[in-house]
Amino acid sequence: GRNRHRDRDREQDREQGSGSARPQPPEPSLLRFLVCPLSKRPLRYEEATNELINEELGIAYPIIDGIPNMVPEAARMTQKKRPAEASEQP
Repeated sequence: GRNRHRDRDREQDREQGSGSARPQPPEPSLLRFLVCPLSKRPLRYEEATNELINEELGIAYPIIDGIPNMVPEAARMTQKKRPAEASEQP
């Protein structure tokens, strides 16, 4: 039964070696426990961008090699600027 295990390893190598490596989603069991470090609220996993989204604050944390980067500095803003800010009179 050891050969089958070796084959599986070889397949994984081929997957990661290819140039079009698909973004690795985080472990589903891990996602259940992850909360935003800023708001302490649950995050939504967005498969299209491979990010964890905080709808409330309008920020997205990147996921690198299946590991969420939950540093607030790494988060990107997902919301467009609020209309109030854009049309501010000098």
